[in-house]
Amino acid sequence: METDTVRQAYASVAELYIELFGTKQHVDADDLALIGRHLGSRPGRVLDLGCGPGHLTGYLRELGVDAMGIDLVPEFIAHARASHPGVEFHLGSMERLDVAEDSIDGILAWYSLIHLPPPEFDGMLKEFRRVLVPAGRLVLGVFDAEDVGAFDHKVLTAYRWPVDEVSERLGRAGFREVERLRRPGTDEHRPLAAIAAVAV
Repeated sequence: METDTVRQAYASVAELYIELFGTKQHVDADDLALIGRHLGSRPGRVLDLGCGPGHLTGYLRELGVDAMGIDLVPEFIAHARASHPGVEFHLGSMERLDVAEDSIDGILAWYSLIHLPPPEFDGMLKEFRRVLVPAGRLVLGVFDAEDVGAFDHKVLTAYRWPVDEVSERLGRAGFREVERLRRPGTDEHRPLAAIAAVAV
């Protein structure tokens, strides 16, 4: 993933993005419930990777989780820190996690892998598994489709994934799926899917 390209693309629309998506009220109740079920009671640190404006990091903290947000975009991190005082946010890339092996209890990657080219997807899942403790949880969201493919996302080229293939790739990376959530497309929204998985 060209991190500089992603950073610049989101920085150019950061104000609008925050307005449209920057609070937990913009998140579907079923999605919040899924995140809460699998990450809301983790006893150790949880990373919100690609945290954007920080609303889901803040939500996890409301649930009592030791959550930390990481994002590439300075504008998002500045907003997150201002909106969620007392919550830890860092500017950085999920591709270069400065985290020891088996040290993190949970990871939220909520649509933060959508710009990752398919050849890099497995490597990212393996990096997630590297830092998670055994039985740690991963929750990720993707654009759902019958086949892997690129599409013109409003910010930058993104990729759709068949949810069954995501589950298979998770298995090869050292995870086991424990729950999935799918939402069909509408006139306004593309089909979506989320998977919760446990590190094995």
